[in-house]
Parts: sequence; C-alpha cells; structure tokens
Amino acid sequence: MQITDPHLFADPAASLRGSVTHDTLAAVLNHVRTSGWSADMIAMTGDLIQDDSRDAYVRFREHFSSLGLPVHCVPGNHDVRDFMQEALTAEPFHYCGSFQHDQWLVAGIDSCKTKSAGGHVAPQEIDRLGTLVAESTAEHVLVCLHHPPLPVGSKWLDGVGLDNSDELLTALSAMGKVRGCLFGHVHQAFETDHNGLRIIGTPSTCRQFLPGSDDFALDDRPPAYRRVELQADGTIESELIWVDA
Repeated sequence: MQITDPHLFADPAASLRGSVTHDTLAAVLNHVRTSGWSADMIAMTGDLIQDDSRDAYVRFREHFSSLGLPVHCVPGNHDVRDFMQEALTAEPFHYCGSFQHDQWLVAGIDSCKTKSAGGHVAPQEIDRLGTLVAESTAEHVLVCLHHPPLPVGSKWLDGVGLDNSDELLTALSAMGKVRGCLFGHVHQAFETDHNGLRIIGTPSTCRQFLPGSDDFALDDRPPAYRRVELQADGTIESELIWVDA
C-alpha cells in the first residue's frame, strides 16, 4: 500500500492547516488495521515530517512499528535527510531501499533538492536505479519517489514539480522493466498512463490541495491512502481509499 505526506510534528497535538496530523495519520492506520485488506509492504512517498525535528521521526516510528510490514520510505521536500536516515536504519524501516516479491521489484529513489520545494533526480540516483534494475531478477519494476514525474494540471504545484522529468522518464523507459511510478507531494489523486508507464499520485494523510487550481488552495477531501496490486503480467491496479473520520 502507498501512504504519503503525513507531515508529522514532534508535538502530537500540533496541527497543519487545521488538521492535527498525528490524529489524521492514526485514523488512516486504524483503517488499514481493521479493513481486512493485507499488504506485503508500505511505500511511504515522502514528507514524513513538517517541523525539521528528530523527534518527529520518533513519532513516525511509533505509528508504523506495530503494523508488522516493511516500511520503505523516500524523502520529501519537508524531510531532513540526515535525521530521516538516522531514524530509519532498523527494521522494519528502509530509506530509499528496494523490495522484491515474486516478479516485482519496488525501488525508492530520492527526488529532492536541498532547500527547494521542487524536485530533481540527480544523475547518480538515476544510475543507481539503473544498476539496481539491471541486476534484479524481477521482470517488472515499480519506482517510488516524492515528486510527480508529470505535470498534474495545477499551475502552482507544477511549478514545484520535478525539473528533469523528461530525463527521468526517458531513463525509466530505457531500463526496459519499469512499469510505473508512485509519487506523493501533490496532496491529491492522480493517475494516468504515459508511454507504457502507469503514473500514480496519492493524496495525503492530512489536508488535501484543490485539484486544477492555478493558485494555492485547500480541498475538503478527507485523508487517504492507496491499495496497489502488482499483477504477474506487469499491470498495476490500484484503489484509492478515503478515510473520513
């Protein structure tokens, strides 16, 4: 399953744009626990924290440690890479790692630029992914990153998207095994096909952004997460779950 953009604080009572982010994440995870739908892993696509603190990552670990699933995390623009890596060194947590199950490899990459809301996948990160894909015995690959590899149709968000998306998408196609990408960042639902790749974005576990807005605007949709099923033939199916407290 994909869970993204919880924006946690060290203080569990702290709020972001009117939402107590610890409470909204707890509601999502409670839905996960009680829904009866099982997963092999959690793909956490960035912005784990909001307040630049080590203790916010402690809160993150507290939320996810009891789920009994590998939690594969990539950084978002609000994350502090050093603190994040330090906090996610022990099972079940993984930082920009990979997970193989049957004929699928799920790989996380870093799409962040220091001191920027926008994203960039560095050449060495593309090379690292290429080596990982080439050396894997999996037939199909799903890539997880924070920033959207395509415009989402919202002017202000597309201005802080991935600045080398064409380069990344060309590289993914050349790898031959990549079937799709999961991303966060945009706090809204997005799903499309692009040159044989399934591109999927998922809303936040806290506040959402209004789709199609030229300027910053909030949406009233509730927290959400996504169930993703990776099929043996390389197709990707998903279901978006809204969690209305």
